[in-house]
Amino acid sequence: MTSDTTARFRQRLGIFVDVQNMFYSAKSLHQSKIDYSKLLLEIVDDRYLIRAIAYAVHKPDVDQSSFTDALERLGYEIKTKELRLRPDGTAKGDWDMGIAIDSIAIAPKLDTIVLVSGDGDFVPLVEMLKAQGCRVEVVSFRRSTAIELIEASTKYIAIEESMLFKEKKFAKNDSNQG
Repeated sequence: MTSDTTARFRQRLGIFVDVQNMFYSAKSLHQSKIDYSKLLLEIVDDRYLIRAIAYAVHKPDVDQSSFTDALERLGYEIKTKELRLRPDGTAKGDWDMGIAIDSIAIAPKLDTIVLVSGDGDFVPLVEMLKAQGCRVEVVSFRRSTAIELIEASTKYIAIEESMLFKEKKFAKNDSNQG
């Protein structure tokens, strides 16, 4: 066993998944969906998983229960909120603040935080977590990830096509996040 393997084995790991960011990136870049089982296995490797939290936004007219049930069976905790429609017709539904608050709260119990998102809004969070002594890995699609986020991370891991479902292609009106 190498010292690198020994160090990784002892890492206490927390994973925070920005489901919306990943859903739309997988759809637009690969016309596919993420295999969250493969993603989890790839990220955890031989480290000790403390928590894996997936943050999802529910559209009132879309039943996502099969998707969230599948994530729970894989070991993810699910946090959901409803998509809010504004009076001007636009919609709001992101978990940026929730992900930030949760990751800051659990950081003292972790050695490594994995942020599964390409959203550049997380750069200050990554910098703050690193200043607290956490390794911060970013896992996302390279083509839809802010370069500043990649540069701020301790380690960047690009999602490979092997972590996607290839059998099913999206229909134009498919809005399920799974």
